[in-house]
Amino acid sequence: MITIEFSVNDKTYVLEVDPRERLLDVLRNRLGLMGTKEGCGEGECGACTVILDGKTVNSCLILAGQVHNSVITTIEGVGNRQSPHPVQKAFVEVGAVQCGFCTPGMVLSAKNLLDKNPHPSDEEIGVALSGNLCRCTGYDKILRAVKLAAEEGKQ
Repeated sequence: MITIEFSVNDKTYVLEVDPRERLLDVLRNRLGLMGTKEGCGEGECGACTVILDGKTVNSCLILAGQVHNSVITTIEGVGNRQSPHPVQKAFVEVGAVQCGFCTPGMVLSAKNLLDKNPHPSDEEIGVALSGNLCRCTGYDKILRAVKLAAEEGKQ
């Protein structure tokens, strides 16, 4: 067991963890942040996407021992029902939310893109979302939502 200190959604945590424990499991089982989903467990689907030190990552592939002194943002740190993030609003407005399983990862990937590049091209949006799979919408509405958020200058 090792002690790690890290920040999640602007709150600092100090935990004793098995260094081989996945970040995904720490977030869900230890911190109760259920918005980070386990899809494939192999880094292929993006359902477990979080922002780690400014980069989107698959939390199923990150070990707890790797996040010492890191800053993490999960979907719970982006917005809520009373005050949704502009990207979340755009997803709802254009109907980019179907079953919702992929939505947290998609929103985090889109947010991270727009934080760094407020006016991305269609190709840049595609690349930013390429690690996130959706089985419901066919991606058209998701792409439109990101473009809408970018057009409105909201990140």
